[in-house]
Amino acid sequence: MSGHSKWHTIRHKKGAQDAKRGKIFSKLIKEISVAARLGGGDPESNPRLRQAIEKAKSENMPKDNIERAIKKGTGEMEGVDYTEITYEGYGPGGVAIMVDTLTDNRNRTASDVRSIFSKGGGNLGENGCVSYLFNRKGLITYPTDQHSEDDVIEPALEAGAEDVSTQGTNVEVITSPEDFETVLNALKEAGFQHSYAEINKVPEANISLDPEKTRKTLKLIENLDDHDDVQQVSTNLDIPDDFDVSEG
Repeated sequence: MSGHSKWHTIRHKKGAQDAKRGKIFSKLIKEISVAARLGGGDPESNPRLRQAIEKAKSENMPKDNIERAIKKGTGEMEGVDYTEITYEGYGPGGVAIMVDTLTDNRNRTASDVRSIFSKGGGNLGENGCVSYLFNRKGLITYPTDQHSEDDVIEPALEAGAEDVSTQGTNVEVITSPEDFETVLNALKEAGFQHSYAEINKVPEANISLDPEKTRKTLKLIENLDDHDDVQQVSTNLDIPDDFDVSEG
């Protein structure tokens, strides 16, 4: 699973460097609104909303923005009606890619995603073409320079985690979607500060490519992730921990 979390580490660093705060907020507002529309505006009884708010807070989104997004979702304020659509396809070398979107225009989003795949040397596939390669899991990571696997493993497993392993510079904790919050909160209370925490599509196994195809695939994923309608990109690309994305 190292490739999966490595991509999110790369994305996080790049996002910080590029200062794409406005785009991050826009995507979070969409998720909060949809979560509130589907499950109600009370985070105590709506796990999806609770997780979206937690993520927004981690990105330092102002409280007013969060509250407005909830009200738009519940209908207390006028808002846009977003639809959830997942696209599946292949990158260079046959890497599997899944793209979760929230859109107010299906035709626009489908056309844009197809174009990004095509220009990036991949191709958009049919529903089900790669989804069988992924499982929905909670993924929590801790930097190894702050927390060791030996420190994390006992409290994580006691809280209900499925697996704990060291992947490069991260300790990865895998949970079922249902146990994600319980494990995350237990580790927070134990004093562990995570660098990434989200319910995601995690690949059963990763595949490796040569450096050139790896860079092309990462560029394709980056372009997908940069689209306003794209909420999450998942891949089974294995990215070596010492891989330098700037080379080539």
